[in-house]
Amino acid sequence: MHGLTVAQARRALTRQFRDANIESPELDARVLIGHALGLDHAGLIAAAAQLMSTANVERVERAARRRLAGEPVARITGTREFWGLPFIVTPDVLVPRPETETVVEAALALIGPDRTTSPRILDIATGSGAILLALLSELPHARGAGTDIDQQALGVARRNAAQLGLADRVKFVASNYGAALGGRFDLVVSNPPYVATSEIATLSREVRDHDPRLALDGGPDGLSAYRAIATDAVRLLAPGGYLVLEIGHGQENDVARLLSNAELVLTGGLRRDLAGIARVLAAQTR
Repeated sequence: MHGLTVAQARRALTRQFRDANIESPELDARVLIGHALGLDHAGLIAAAAQLMSTANVERVERAARRRLAGEPVARITGTREFWGLPFIVTPDVLVPRPETETVVEAALALIGPDRTTSPRILDIATGSGAILLALLSELPHARGAGTDIDQQALGVARRNAAQLGLADRVKFVASNYGAALGGRFDLVVSNPPYVATSEIATLSREVRDHDPRLALDGGPDGLSAYRAIATDAVRLLAPGGYLVLEIGHGQENDVARLLSNAELVLTGGLRRDLAGIARVLAAQTR
């Protein structure tokens, strides 16, 4: 990339990624070059004719090597956008994914259009805090709690709450799912680990090699977390409160049965993500 302009370097990196069968070569090239140069999209356009400095070439080439080795872009930049908000991501948390926004959509639909309400929200297995903090950003009078068994993940969630200006409305607690909590919540949300242990090896290298195993492994049948959460939700939900869960591909019937067995009532219908995959189930206390 020595001797190339910013625009030429971007095109060259796009070709390199496309030749390596990377899924979104143009986007990845833009984000990584922007990160290396400290420029947003508009800044990259404005700098298109500038020659790449030696230091910038080295930064881009380091980032490119990591991406070509299968490391996700968000792991390289340390940030990911979710629900239009910037989130810090580290090796201790899942990278927030677009399909998980379906959980936020479902929860807001159940709460209804009145954004002046003040629900008490619990996010079980919160990771980066993405779901909970997205909800708090939409509900200015809501307060929330997030649990995670991993202290490092909780540290990331606290940093995200602080940078988004939401730290005064949320508490993060070390807990195995909801076990350490009492009290009553109007809404419980979760994107728990739901991959069957034996299937982890079949995941894409971006996920298998870079997402924390603790956040992926749902036990022998992928349903261990749902069993625990269904039990916790019955105890922690206020009368008429809602439980909103992200589910894995093909898990809708099994998770629905677990919720029904816990005497929770399915509500709101099954929600699909943009790829048409069944992604979210919701239930309500009797």
